[in-house]
Amino acid sequence: MQDTTNFVQIHSIRKADYQDVWDFQGHLLQKLVHSKRKLNEFPFVHHLIFCEHTPVYTIGKSGDINHLLYDKTTLDYKGIDVYHINRGGDITYHGPGQLTVYPIFNLELLFRDLHKYIRLLEECIIELLSEYHIDGKRIEEYTGVWVDNGSLNQKICAIGVHMSRWVSMHGLAFNVNTNLEYFKGIIPCGINDEDKDVCSLASLHGKPISMDEVEDKLKYIICNTFKMKEI
Repeated sequence: MQDTTNFVQIHSIRKADYQDVWDFQGHLLQKLVHSKRKLNEFPFVHHLIFCEHTPVYTIGKSGDINHLLYDKTTLDYKGIDVYHINRGGDITYHGPGQLTVYPIFNLELLFRDLHKYIRLLEECIIELLSEYHIDGKRIEEYTGVWVDNGSLNQKICAIGVHMSRWVSMHGLAFNVNTNLEYFKGIIPCGINDEDKDVCSLASLHGKPISMDEVEDKLKYIICNTFKMKEI
C-alpha cells in the first residue's frame, strides 16, 4: 500500500535577502509542480519556509506605487529594498523581528479551495495568538489577522499568496518584535483608515518575545492544521 501521508520539510532562514528567498520559493514551487506529473510518486513532500528578512517593502500585483511614501533617497539611507512581486495584495513590509512564513503546498493533495486556504492561514495565527493570551480576529473586508487595541483595529499579520497549478507560494508575515517605525514609509496593505494601525506581539506584551519560541509554536500549529508530518 502506498503511503499517501502529506509530509513537509521545514526550512528556517535568518537575515534572509528577499531575492534569494523569492528565488528559493520559485525553485521549490517548480519542484512540486514537476512532482505532480509523477502520479505514482509517494510520499509527497511539501515545503514550509520560516525566515526573517532584511528590510524590504514588497508590492503585490494589485499594489499601488503611491502607497510607498519614502523616496529613493530615504530608502537608500534606511537600507530598505523594494520589490514588485507576484502575490496578491498591496504593499507591506518585511524585516528583522518579523516571522515571515512561506508554505509551498500542493493544494490538490489537500483541497482545491483558495478561500479556505487563506482562512486556514488566518486561523493558524489566531490560534498562535491565543497561546499568548491575545484575541486575534478577522475583519470581513480585509485579509489578515487583527487585534482590538482600544479604539484601534491593529493588524498583526499580513497575508498574500500566489498559486501556480494549485501549488502555493508567498504566505504570511507575523509581527513578533518588528520595528513598527518601518511601516511609516508605506500605507500598509493600502489601508488608510483612521481606526486601523499595525502592531506586534512585543508591542502588545510590552517586551521582546523569543523568535525561536514563536517559530516552534507556529510550526506545530501549521502542521496540525494542514495535517502534515514534518520530515
